[in-house]
Amino acid sequence: MLIDWNELELTVEFVSSGPVGAHEAVLCRRTGKFLLHTELFDDADDWPEDADDEEKYLSIPHKKELDLGKALVFEFARQFLPEEYDEIRRIFSKRGAYARFKGLLQRRKALDRWFEFENRATEMALREWCDANGLTIRKGDPPAQEPEQR
Repeated sequence: MLIDWNELELTVEFVSSGPVGAHEAVLCRRTGKFLLHTELFDDADDWPEDADDEEKYLSIPHKKELDLGKALVFEFARQFLPEEYDEIRRIFSKRGAYARFKGLLQRRKALDRWFEFENRATEMALREWCDANGLTIRKGDPPAQEPEQR
């Protein structure tokens, strides 16, 4: 099935904008359209009753389901801020970790590097997910890139 890269990225961002399960999205295997659902609004009329039917719909993953959560932060720290690794692990042992982590990155002038690293890792994970699910990205969409290595 042919899909639009930008739609996929936006849909994954929607699904990932809350805790796992708070926002859902599926790709209709028949039409190729992305369908969105959130518990914040009563949009159940637009959400198919059989959205869990894997023959009809493909569930769009949350970033955490693609290992793009804390594991990615720790990999970034290991590669680019090894002297801060223990501090970053401590930061992520408490609530509100991402705000404190980004504050640390700003102080270390590494915020842009983090965003680049995160974007590349997200792209790679999504491309692998597409391959595993038989999805083809429409031509003209961004080329695959490897995450920056130290």
